[in-house]
Amino acid sequence: MSRELTNLQDQLGYHFKDTTLLQTALTHRSAASRNNERMEFLGDAVLGYLISSELYQRFPTATEGVLSRLRASLVKGETLADIATQLQFGDYLILGSGELKSGGFRRRSILADALEAVIGAIYLDSDIDTVRQHILPFFKPRLEQCDPDAVIKDPKTRLQEYLQARGNALPDYTVLTTSGEAHQQTFQVECRLSELDIVSIGEGSSRRKAEQQAAEQALEQIGI
Repeated sequence: MSRELTNLQDQLGYHFKDTTLLQTALTHRSAASRNNERMEFLGDAVLGYLISSELYQRFPTATEGVLSRLRASLVKGETLADIATQLQFGDYLILGSGELKSGGFRRRSILADALEAVIGAIYLDSDIDTVRQHILPFFKPRLEQCDPDAVIKDPKTRLQEYLQARGNALPDYTVLTTSGEAHQQTFQVECRLSELDIVSIGEGSSRRKAEQQAAEQALEQIGI
């Protein structure tokens, strides 16, 4: 086991019984056929369950809709990328030469996916309670900031309501590019507000996520 992986495990507060699980979790699909995509799938589900359970316990009177929006804010790619950056995941990623040259170790979508994969790896190496013990602390500051009474609607909804309240035309979303393999695509979407002369672009692993990011960028240009 490399010293680097030992350092990462120290930061996670968890030391693997089977370190090949951690190595796989850090391996991007550009580097090998045995990569982190399946673990990412598993980790996404494990994290979703843990955050859902935590929110359910913390906010016994919150509605399903409020809990869903709080969960979405906690497990979104930006949040995961922030935590992965905090843990310096970029120093440990195993990337193909193309991704390495293009700065993949800094790409936030790759960092977010790797964090989900590592969560999946810890689950495979232990159990759900161990994952809860070692992963939830990284979300604690954000969990403590959650306020069901101040849940912000998603960017597309906020943008639509802003425009409707002022009698403006609704935004026009257009897919500009779609790249990657069918199971791991990246969408680039344009959001155009013709009457306000605003054009913004968002990226995401689904069209919906890309539209949400584009709407968020449009809101920032508007100044809200």
